[in-house]
Amino acid sequence: MTAQPFSTPFSFDTEFDAVGGVVHASSFRPTKRAYTLAEVDALVAEARLEARNAALAEVESLQAMALSTIGQALATAVPTLTQVAQAHREQSAELALAAARVVASAALDRFPAGPLQAALEALGQEIDASPRLVIRTGDLDDANRARITRLCDDSGFSGVVAFRVEPGLAPASFQLEWADGRAAFDAEAAFVRIGEALNSALAAEAGHAESLNPDTSMEGRP
Repeated sequence: MTAQPFSTPFSFDTEFDAVGGVVHASSFRPTKRAYTLAEVDALVAEARLEARNAALAEVESLQAMALSTIGQALATAVPTLTQVAQAHREQSAELALAAARVVASAALDRFPAGPLQAALEALGQEIDASPRLVIRTGDLDDANRARITRLCDDSGFSGVVAFRVEPGLAPASFQLEWADGRAAFDAEAAFVRIGEALNSALAAEAGHAESLNPDTSMEGRP
């Protein structure tokens, strides 16, 4: 005996009714094996369009991912950048203050009577009617004392100018005493006050400085 091959009954895709009318049309379409030149060109153009659209979609996806990554990196870096900017401000201010102190110290060493002269010019009307003016300074030579005395005379002061040496006073520092009041200048204390004012300004700026917020509005956009 020989084995019979399996066979599949043939079925018609198109169904007809009893009178020959088509109830269900067949979906079978024969494979086209020959194309005209116009059809080939149309298929090539369609394939190119599909490839272009696929490439553009991939590029848009990569661009959106890149923008999102950049936005996340900026958001992470903003606190560090803010700290760096504040540290730069503080260091620049400290450097400027140190340079100003060096320049001011050199000027005061060369002209130790300068602050005292400026104070007497500013207080001219207040000490004009006083019978006695006591000037306490550190190491003030005779030439500067004579210059201060002439300045008092030129400003109309007719009282007695008395100089007192105070060893504890720094160069260019002084104390003035007259009948109705007193005034003083301490160079070291002035530098300290300037430093404190600068630190307060930097602290206020750090607390109210404009934050660096990255613009993430482009995230997800092509």
